[in-house]
Amino acid sequence: MSDNMSSINWFPGHMRKALNDIGENLKMVDIVYETCDARIPFSSRNPELNKIIGDKKRIVILNKADLADPDKTQRWIQYFKENGINAIALDSAKKKGLDTLNKLTLDVCSDILDKAKSKGRIGRPIRVMVVGVPNTGKSTLINGLCGKKVAVTGDKPGVTRAPKWLKTQGTLELMDMPGVLWPKIQSKRSQLCLTATGAIKNEVTDQVEVAYETIKLLNELYPDLMCDRFGITLPNSKDFEEDEYIEDDYDRFQFMARKRGCIMSGGRIDEERFAKQLLDDLRSSRIGRITFETADKPVK
Repeated sequence: MSDNMSSINWFPGHMRKALNDIGENLKMVDIVYETCDARIPFSSRNPELNKIIGDKKRIVILNKADLADPDKTQRWIQYFKENGINAIALDSAKKKGLDTLNKLTLDVCSDILDKAKSKGRIGRPIRVMVVGVPNTGKSTLINGLCGKKVAVTGDKPGVTRAPKWLKTQGTLELMDMPGVLWPKIQSKRSQLCLTATGAIKNEVTDQVEVAYETIKLLNELYPDLMCDRFGITLPNSKDFEEDEYIEDDYDRFQFMARKRGCIMSGGRIDEERFAKQLLDDLRSSRIGRITFETADKPVK
């Protein structure tokens, strides 16, 4: 990413208030659900949240697992387990994995329920705070657990604003908290991952630059998927043909845009149109199931 990415306002004022609200309300809940994007489990976890949650019971939810590389998702679950954190993969949009999440929550909070039962409080609900960075499927998860639309969802990050209590169809009571980023995202790789997957608003980024850098990363990680989707040939792909290889990254970007029909009058390439197509393809999994970060090497 270019140096001007550091000038983006990653941290609107309402997010500082949201972090403060999380800390103040933490004592009211038994456990925290921390949502992250299964495609970027490192970059989509807020380090500020980690400090605030501390030793509180927690389940990390690898959401949007239907869009992520399944083998890498399982390795991430093992990675969290090795670090003493419960983690589970979910497809909240299709409500896949919610029963498993409920069972895991009951198991993790069994001591709390046993203590309540010993005091005659049978049927005491488990109080859950739901947190995460914008666009990690937090509201979709809440709606799935509640069995109806009670939390606002949207493609744009930062929709949720004030904390509120919600009842589920089961034994859980949910406290929905606003999605929060953190003051400074140090890694340019993390900045790219968050913008490419939609956690950062399109309006504050250069979409052509994001698409260009994303393509370079995808060419490295998933050459076969890129070859199948965009008709390019790469040295690390299974069908590499040297005479068809375009070495320059920008020339390759232009070639891909032309193949997708992103051409303006006079034969000029419509880079903005192609950038939007590329990012839409990525976010909807039309390129394939992709994970940008591996548990063996979480960040570069």
